[in-house]
Amino acid sequence: MRSTLRYFMLLAISCVFNYGTYAQLEKVEPPFWWAGMEKSEIQVMFYGTNIADFSVSVQEEILVTGVVKTENPNYIFVSIETQNVAAGTIHFQFKKKGKLQFTREYELKERAENSADRKGYTSSDVIYLLMPDRFANGDPNNDSVKGLEDKLDRSKSGGRHGGDITGIIDHLDYLEELGVTAIWSTPLLEDNDPAYSYHTYAQSDVYKIDPRYGSNVDYKNLASELHKRDMKLIMDYVTNHWGAQHWMIKDLPSYNWINQFPGYEQSNYRMETQFDPHKSDSDFKYCVDGWFVKTMPDLNQKNPLVLNYLIQNAIWWIEYADLDGLRVDTYSYNDKEGIATWTKAIMDEYSDFNIVGEVWLHNQAQIAYWQKDSKIGAIQNYNTYLPSVMDFTLHNAVEHMFAEGGGWGSGIMKAYDNFVNDFLYPNPDNLLVFLENHDTRRFNDIYDKNLSAYKLGLTLIATTRGIPQLYYGSEIGMRGDKSKGDGAIRQEFPGGWEADAQNAFSASGRTVQQKVFFDFTKKVLNWRKSSKAVHTGELTQYIPENNVYVYFRSLGADKVMVVLNNNEADQTLDLARFAADLKTTNGTDIITSQNITLNKTLTVAAKTPLIIQLN
Repeated sequence: MRSTLRYFMLLAISCVFNYGTYAQLEKVEPPFWWAGMEKSEIQVMFYGTNIADFSVSVQEEILVTGVVKTENPNYIFVSIETQNVAAGTIHFQFKKKGKLQFTREYELKERAENSADRKGYTSSDVIYLLMPDRFANGDPNNDSVKGLEDKLDRSKSGGRHGGDITGIIDHLDYLEELGVTAIWSTPLLEDNDPAYSYHTYAQSDVYKIDPRYGSNVDYKNLASELHKRDMKLIMDYVTNHWGAQHWMIKDLPSYNWINQFPGYEQSNYRMETQFDPHKSDSDFKYCVDGWFVKTMPDLNQKNPLVLNYLIQNAIWWIEYADLDGLRVDTYSYNDKEGIATWTKAIMDEYSDFNIVGEVWLHNQAQIAYWQKDSKIGAIQNYNTYLPSVMDFTLHNAVEHMFAEGGGWGSGIMKAYDNFVNDFLYPNPDNLLVFLENHDTRRFNDIYDKNLSAYKLGLTLIATTRGIPQLYYGSEIGMRGDKSKGDGAIRQEFPGGWEADAQNAFSASGRTVQQKVFFDFTKKVLNWRKSSKAVHTGELTQYIPENNVYVYFRSLGADKVMVVLNNNEADQTLDLARFAADLKTTNGTDIITSQNITLNKTLTVAAKTPLIIQLN
């Protein structure tokens, strides 16, 4: 009896000891992985007070390829090879002086069917960019969350307004009706900055959806709901920096986990130093290693642990949430070699995936440098492996061209000149084309809510080469003066909050002007879904005359003629000039659905676009 009692006392003491030691393990990242991945060697990070005092092994016959301990004893990085390892539970064993102290289970999940073959967004898509905090509030219960400093305050343009993932899901039917086929949401991961956190580019936990937007499961559900509608989800991913409130920044694994001077120094934002053959070392360092802002410490992708952490995190989200693509913030501020390695690892895992990088430059050669297989990059033996870049030079042009008269380099000639330089890009069809985004001036503010300018602009990005991107609210004429702060270009979508006086998500709730904007957008985008010529057809453009731009999109017998009359007066075109591409006398105006006779001349109304499906 006494021996039995002694056994149970020892067992209880052992359980208490094991529980207390296990409690030291505060985080495990990635939280799980999948069997059958191209990236089969996975580096698991264990975090907890003095966790490095333990040695770590794996109970199963799985190869441990490396164990890294940093100068911070609260971290251990353990690499294991999972190739040919079946889905199931792995047991990490933590020992001291050869004695087992506790075991941590780790799951290798089954991959979803055809997960490796996922198709990314393409030029057949139209992307809708939205800021979740300003789009729609579907769940008021998560507007403010305990433990996260920035609370709901709709009176502040830079405050949190309560939009969330549920609000997006609630309005997917609206987006489907509009004709968009993919959503790019600005970041949804946790951002615990005390202010301005709705922006969410200063992330504090990159394995966790910000609870004010919802949960990881909610995000996964958003992708599922989109896929039911044959729509896609694009994640806004940040490789260059985290937020100062990130839990790892507060307890750095190593001094060089972030770029230090020591501490903070501002970036000079001179991305040209990435390829300038005459650059000074200090200018280059301040671009690449400088912090974007003081609240966003710059990650050091030259550190192999950092780079591998970022690679795994991106792949984890793609696999977990069933994503269709990424948009990478501040792509060209990263360490060049590090970001190329990161990009290649993702494309090796998902060969048909798509990633667009934000390369905010104003010269086509400099932007083209960053696209995969660029001959310009090859001059310096550099390849980013990045499929897509953003066409900021076209954006620069559309901010001015529709208010200018014709001239050698003015007005609609700016569009022509932009596409002349497409020879610089390895794949012009995979450029992101846009009138505006969450960082730029609102198009409808630049042109004072001018419907004619909007029609010309939307027609251009919807029918030229590339992947068109629409910014939320443009389709109802939303405007905002950026000179009054970023909040002005990120206003709430009317109808996204229960007490809103107006609901522009509903046809009956739109003003007359909003209805005209919406109906035009809907007509163009839904037609575009079925136009193979616009998706992948050859672009043939004619030098603008009298501020009128004519181009054709052709794919076999499928041919579309686009005319943009940027004049304040009607214009009559001599169609003989376009005889090489215009081999028919009949077409259909896709806006009005009326037949158009194309004999010798064509008259186009002032400030009007025509999209003609040639018969």
